[in-house]
Parts: sequence; structure tokens; C-alpha cells
Amino acid sequence: MKNRILVTGCAGFIGYHVINNLLEKKNIEVVGIDSLNEYYSKNLKFDRLKNLIKKFKKKFIFKKINITNRKKLNKLFKTYKFKYIIHLAAQAGVRYSIKNPEVYIDSNLVGFFNILQLSKNYNVKHFLYASTSSVYGKHKEYPYNESMSCSHPLQLYSATKRSNELMAHAYSDLFNLPTTGLRFFTVYGPWGRPDMSLFKFTKNIIQGKKIELFNKGKHFRDFTYVEDIAKYIIDLLKYPPKRNKLKNEKSLNPSSSDAPYRVLNLGNSKPIYLKNFLMHLEKVLNLKAKIKLCKLQKGDVIKTHASIKKVKKILNKNYQTDYKTGIENFVKWYREYFKI
Repeated sequence: MKNRILVTGCAGFIGYHVINNLLEKKNIEVVGIDSLNEYYSKNLKFDRLKNLIKKFKKKFIFKKINITNRKKLNKLFKTYKFKYIIHLAAQAGVRYSIKNPEVYIDSNLVGFFNILQLSKNYNVKHFLYASTSSVYGKHKEYPYNESMSCSHPLQLYSATKRSNELMAHAYSDLFNLPTTGLRFFTVYGPWGRPDMSLFKFTKNIIQGKKIELFNKGKHFRDFTYVEDIAKYIIDLLKYPPKRNKLKNEKSLNPSSSDAPYRVLNLGNSKPIYLKNFLMHLEKVLNLKAKIKLCKLQKGDVIKTHASIKKVKKILNKNYQTDYKTGIENFVKWYREYFKI
């Protein structure tokens, strides 16, 4: 019998890569759902879906469903009886959350609850979900590790994601539902989102337009290649957390629990100075960027740096694609996709 896995946000950037890697394996069937919203170009989402449907045919089933629609979701779970959930559907974007907070409440809180509740109702073996490095908020101690307090978010987006982690813990403890929250660090690569820096930089440099460097480009980012993220997720699916006895119940922190619950950083663990990142992009494109230096934006942080000791210990391996290779792969895809 095939293992049936639900991937929400299947037409999204990370969802596409996860499914593409998952379905290379035998005895797996993926049902993907996505609302195909207007946050960025639907054409990119449609093309991702076309690729998956063409390549995997009957192994991949797509359903257009918004995760806020509890009735449709319940019918889906009842029909397919999923054993594993990879929940990636969410309203993304740090800056977008400042101007459009309502959609984050609907998707990231109401939608998350719906998937979580159904996972409990249908006895899912492992519920993995997307969190974000943004939960670390005002922390200036590096690298970020999962035991740090995450009670000082800088925008609503990170607040909703931290809320997801807390909701997941409650369900893990109450209902013995194994949950793993994945804190992604600046994911980039082929088929990426147009609102992300590498995509915007590449587009504007090729078109001869100015690129905006916030905080005058004095940022460090833990750029993480999307294929590395996909491999981590698929490997972790096989290792659901279990109930355990805490060594010291008096020193609880965000990463410790006797419930079958955990949160994990997924990053490259090698912060890159943004100007160096841009310099290599210019070299690959063989073009010089026109730059507009801007002040630090609201809700933004100067640096991100992931400790990945915890995930390495669980899997006994790690994936760390060099940022130069990642940029080169992205530019190759970009030129082929847009026929430039």
C-alpha cells in the first residue's frame, strides 16, 4: 500500500521542490492543495503545477482548496486518510504583513488550526509545518538556537508563526500528535518567489533598473538553498518526535518538552554579507547593478544565523549548498524560464 502524504501550498516555491523530491521515491502518493492566491504571479504557480502533473501523473493529485475552508478540508481528509502532513501553505512575507495583516490571521492562524485539528482527528503519524527564522525577532545573540526565547516578534508574520508553534505544542501534549516545526532561513533557488531578494535583484539588473538595498546593504543573511530544505523535510518525515522524560523539568525552554513535539532550524549556518551575495550575482550575470541605498525597513533584522546542531543530530547529516552554486543554479533557471 502506498504512503499517502498531504502537502499544502503545493504550488508554492518550497512545496514544489518538496513534492518533486518526494515523488522520486517508490510507494508514495502525494495529494497537493493550494488556493492559488494573488500574492504573486499565478503563472509561476501554474507552471510549477504543470511540471508536477506532467512528470508524475497519477502519483500526484492536485486539489484547489483554501485552508480556511474547513468543510472542503474535512472531506479531503475523509477521502484520502493521510498518514503524513507537510503543511507549507501560509501567507508569507515580512513586509507584506505590515500593510495587509488580515490575510495573515486567516491563513496562518485559522488555516493552520484547521489542518492541525484534522491531523488530530485522523490520527496523522507526523505533522510537519513551516515556521520561520523571523520568530527570533529582536535576538542579537548568534547563532540562533532553538532553546532561545521567541517572545519578541518584530511583525505580525513572525507572531503568527510563533503562534503556530505554540498551538502545535498544545496538540502534541493533549492528543499525542507528533509535530515538527521548521524554522526556515532565507530560502532561495530555482522557481523562487518574485518577492524575494535574489529574484528581484536578478530581474532588475537584467532590465537595467535600480535595486533597493535596505539598511544600505549592511545585512547578513543565512541564505539556504531550496533543494537542501526539501531534503531536510523529506528525511525528517521518517523521524517523528516521541514522548520523552525531561532531564530537568524546571528548566523548560522553547525547544524542550516531554510531548512528541519539536522545533528545528533549517539553515545553511553560514551568514553571507548581502553585498557579497550581490557581487557574485553581478559576476554570474556579467552585468553591473544600479543601486539605490535605503534605510532599514520596519520589521527587518540586521542578521540571521542558524545553529543546525539539532537537525544534524537527528539525521546524522546536513545539507549546505554553497551560496555561489545556489546563485548560479538560480540564474540558469531564470534565463531558461524567461527565455533570456
